[in-house]
Parts: sequence; C-alpha cells; structure tokens
Amino acid sequence: MSKPVDPGETGDNTPSKTRVKNEMEALQKVGMRLTGLSKEQLGKIPMNEALAQAVHEYRRLKKHEAKRRQGQYIGRIMRDSDVQPIIDALDKIDANQAMHIQHFHSIEQWRERLLLDPHALTDFFTIYPEADKQQLRQLIDKTRREQKRGKDAGSNRKLFRFIRSTMESFPHPH
Repeated sequence: MSKPVDPGETGDNTPSKTRVKNEMEALQKVGMRLTGLSKEQLGKIPMNEALAQAVHEYRRLKKHEAKRRQGQYIGRIMRDSDVQPIIDALDKIDANQAMHIQHFHSIEQWRERLLLDPHALTDFFTIYPEADKQQLRQLIDKTRREQKRGKDAGSNRKLFRFIRSTMESFPHPH
C-alpha cells in the first residue's frame, strides 16, 4: 500500500507550485502592509535598504499598474529578506494601535457617562481623585447646555481632552 501524498508536497520532498505561490503571495501581503505605514512606523521596521527603497517608491507612485508591478517587486524582495523580524514589528504596531483604540473608546465612554449619568461624576472622582473637580463640572455643564441648544462651540472636544489628560496624568490600576 502506498503512503498518502501530502497535497503541499511533491513526491521528491520539494514544495509544490501551489505551496510556493501561496508563500510568495503571503510575503507580498506582508510587504504591502509596509506601504500603508506612517514614516514613524516604518522607521521601527527592521528591513534591508532594497526593501526600504521599494516601499518608498511604491508610496510615490500614482498609477494603478505601476503600483501593482511595484507590489510584485516588493514581494520578490521579501523572499530574500528575513521576514520574521518584520512580522514581529508589524504585530507590535498592531498591538499598539489596538491599545490606542481601546484607550480612545474608554475616554469616549467616560465622556458619555459623565454627560448622561449624574452618578458618573462621583465614580470618576473616586477613580481619579486628583482631577480638577470644578473644571470638570464646568465643562460638563457647558457641554450639556451646548447640546440642548444644538450648537457645537467646542465644549464636547474640551471635555474629551480634559478626560484624556486626567486619565493619562493619573493612571489607575485596573
């Protein structure tokens, strides 16, 4: 009885064309993720000079076909690069962005609670006793008045910034 053949391998232990193609496409996708990063984020990615130049060139291009070809070129460069440090750096950037988004949402939730729930102010001061109580009360009152009139004079944003500043200046253990 013959041994079943793994569809990802040919009989002589060399990868199949499909497997090679899938790996190349995966590397190209990793390379294309680099093209969407900010300059600051790109600076944190450990990559060789050829890859850095190819990513820079991709970002400069405007025409779709030129970008497609440059994307393929980035994929070819990726095949000759040590991709694990690049993937690790991208994962770290993703984790930082997720934390930033979560922090932003918690600030928004506090703002909504403070505007809608009279007991939320006590909760906020319990967690952040160092907060400027008078300033926070004034910002909440002013924002409520603006919302009742249907006007936006910036108090909502000022309240958000105050909450963010308080949460970042006086972090509490969760």
